Amino acid sequence: MGIWIDTDMGFDDIAAVLVVLHANETLDGVSLVFGNTPLEQVKRNAASAAMAFGWTFPIHEGRALPVLGKLETAERILGETGMPTAGLTLPAASALPVSDAFAALCRWLEEANEPRRILALGPLTNLAALCLARPDLAAKITDLTWMGGGVTSGNHTASAEFNAFADPEALAIVLAHELPLRMVDLDLCRKVFAYPDDIAPIRAAGGVNAALIADLLSGYVSIGTSRGRPCMAIYDPTAAVAFVNPGAVSFRKARIDTELAGTLTRGRTVVEVRESHAAFNAEYATDVHAETARAQILGALMKEAAK
Repeated sequence: MGIWIDTDMGFDDIAAVLVVLHANETLDGVSLVFGNTPLEQVKRNAASAAMAFGWTFPIHEGRALPVLGKLETAERILGETGMPTAGLTLPAASALPVSDAFAALCRWLEEANEPRRILALGPLTNLAALCLARPDLAAKITDLTWMGGGVTSGNHTASAEFNAFADPEALAIVLAHELPLRMVDLDLCRKVFAYPDDIAPIRAAGGVNAALIADLLSGYVSIGTSRGRPCMAIYDPTAAVAFVNPGAVSFRKARIDTELAGTLTRGRTVVEVRESHAAFNAEYATDVHAETARAQILGALMKEAAK
């Protein structure tokens, strides 16, 4: 089985990668996309994470801009690096080798003689480019699990979740090309939380990266606590749990569309579950065993912190 991750490489993306790796899965490759921060910072984050955690899988440079419209990032929430911290930051690293994500994805799919599964954790721009230029290869994707969208509401705007808002045309293209999309949305991810009390055990794990992971987790949790909440929802790693542990998350078939216009509604994901009203084109996550998902996510961080 071939596994690929498409990511905008913030801390919860790193945690999602660790969930996959500590589920004893092998990554064939990673493609980078703008999102949490502009692509240049995403590349720096990826290079630093690869050095810090000893990642040897290939990492490829993807799209820096959405299909249409201006660049949108989550810097106003996550800061310039896309990774708030309570102290330590990822170490500086040499630039990644130059490698084009589109060409790498094409090679990976051309070689397909087994299932090709993708976990997407940011805007879907790289996958949309593949659909438009090589629909024959995009059709070989057997599973596209995406952290994005919101069944009831948004976060970046009242209507739209960030990954959908940052490139709604990309989502529309992926849906139009009938890729096997499984949407893990805001509502689902908001059932799985990290708390301030989760940080100390990781800090005490004793490994070379224990303090780094604890400080990054603390910075991530502070996104919620600084706004008066007792915890922070764990977004990308929850999608990773759905990807590697299907028994933990339930999915339902639906018709999913995205709004492409309107100053207040652009990027909204519209989910129709009545088969009599629309032809289904995707699935969305309806429920998660929250304690199982939380244990798997924190367990992956703890294992990494103990190395």
